[in-house]
Amino acid sequence: MTQTTYPQVWDLDVFFKGGSESKELRNHLEKVKNRLDEFAKKLQSFETPTSSSQAGEIADLIEEGSDISLHIRQSGAFISCLEAQDMKDKKASALRSEVTELSATYGAAFNAFQQKLAQTEENVWKDLLNDERLKEWDFVLNEWRNKAQEQLSEDEESLISALSVDGYHAWGQMYNTIVGKMTVNVTVDGEEKELSVGQANNLLSHDDPEVRKDVYEKLEAAWKDQEDLFANTLNHLAGFRLNVYKKRGWENVLKEPLDINRMEQKTLDAMWGAISKHKDPFAKFLNRKAQLLGKEKLEWYDLGASTQSNKEKLSYDEGAQFILKHFEKFSPEMAKFSKRAFEEGWIEAEDRSGKRPGGFCTGFPLDEQSRIFMTYSGSMSNVATLAHELGHAFHSHALKTVHPLNRRYAMNVAETASTFAEMIVADASVKEASSEKDKIALLEDKIQRSVAFFMNIHSRFLFETRFYEERKNGFVPAERLNELTDEAQREAYKGAVQSTSPSYWSNKLHFHITGVPFYNFPYTFGYLFSLSIYAKALEEGTDYEEQYIALLRDTATMSVEDLAMKHLGEDITQEAFWEKGIELCKSDVDEYLSLTDK
Repeated sequence: MTQTTYPQVWDLDVFFKGGSESKELRNHLEKVKNRLDEFAKKLQSFETPTSSSQAGEIADLIEEGSDISLHIRQSGAFISCLEAQDMKDKKASALRSEVTELSATYGAAFNAFQQKLAQTEENVWKDLLNDERLKEWDFVLNEWRNKAQEQLSEDEESLISALSVDGYHAWGQMYNTIVGKMTVNVTVDGEEKELSVGQANNLLSHDDPEVRKDVYEKLEAAWKDQEDLFANTLNHLAGFRLNVYKKRGWENVLKEPLDINRMEQKTLDAMWGAISKHKDPFAKFLNRKAQLLGKEKLEWYDLGASTQSNKEKLSYDEGAQFILKHFEKFSPEMAKFSKRAFEEGWIEAEDRSGKRPGGFCTGFPLDEQSRIFMTYSGSMSNVATLAHELGHAFHSHALKTVHPLNRRYAMNVAETASTFAEMIVADASVKEASSEKDKIALLEDKIQRSVAFFMNIHSRFLFETRFYEERKNGFVPAERLNELTDEAQREAYKGAVQSTSPSYWSNKLHFHITGVPFYNFPYTFGYLFSLSIYAKALEEGTDYEEQYIALLRDTATMSVEDLAMKHLGEDITQEAFWEKGIELCKSDVDEYLSLTDK
């Protein structure tokens, strides 16, 4: 049988030909601007409904607004891909500013519409939602109404949105510009190389401890050189948010991220409470790993290292086949969809310089396609990352039959679909290990995910929570940010690391993203939530596929508490739910400790 060769560079021309020079994109943006101007005028003349007879007018405005939003998102996704594939593409950065302004204009216009809807008398509102033309959007419309009632006046919110382009989002763009120009010189296998920070980060899992140490020190020094600039970006981002919150009367900095994730505070508290009580096994894992590496305690740069030095590498095609084989066992539909993604060049996986660090999946809603970005270097961890991003793409695919207004799922449930896909691959790799040594290596890689979600993400949450509290009292200098990071990492890792990464606040893109505050806890939520789904899938095999897709389709039209109760029969505001998932992860640690007990 001939081995399929899948493209490792994505196809973007299917959307707009010519990259950042695209005339098609320019025409698209001009059309969106003109449509948006006309739409904004319509919304200005719209008055607060006084009768259910206005349901048709409201439905028409929603449909038109939804379509314009899809067109803005289409261009935004394309530009995100351009920026990621080549961090030196200056024209892409200019286009980003243009789309950010379009989004802000749309947001201001639509926010005014939502404000007017929010002022509707209760009895009229109920009648409107009973109308056939609005009924399918009742959850989202009620969400808009509640959100608008908690905000400032229409004029004030419009002003905030307008000022955010240059006074808020620009700080995030400044961060990306600085990072895009950063390089480090490291010596690998006797050869000196100039690498982007993303490429250098990949070397923190290198087999040679001297390479890891050298890269870690060079990266810390590089971030240190720029820390005053990054302290500015972070402080001004947070300052903008806090001032908006203060004007709205929001005291809890977690209010917005919790609302975005359709999640209650007690659910978040239950999750972190359960994790905090069960960290000892994972600290034991890290201590065992240190022993196997010949150390008393792990250094920060050892966290991504493997104790099994000659781990097998998988070519990109082999990694793809592994994913497809195991997706098939749980969901033939997911396997079929992923095969299409591989074949049609939906994935940018090539290992080359100039790419942005990390990985992501973005949707092109007008074409109902996704694009996945990562740098593939052959490790099993790369295969799991690829599966993770395919999980995101499949989530969007599952929602194709749903109205666009009911597709806007939150980050925490987005991470559920991706982590479920990742879990399939990670678990399969352990079970199919050809030797005990391979099994230890793969088990180690799997447990690293638990450590990431229970410790690394927790440290980010602790840092960000404490930083915001201090930021309320004024500018927090780089030196203090380093201290807060060090304290959070030592606490979250239960003292299992000798050194920390004080610059983590500056080198983690997620702290500087303007779209989503607290870009951390939803990852851990998704990880543990997906474990419950995975446990059911293991019991039922492909019979569970239909239920799984039904759950995905509900992710944008109910709170996560209701979603869990409907599809899993679980109360996620209780620590007991989260402990079930943690126990599954602890069993991996027990197996690892047993296999390495020599």
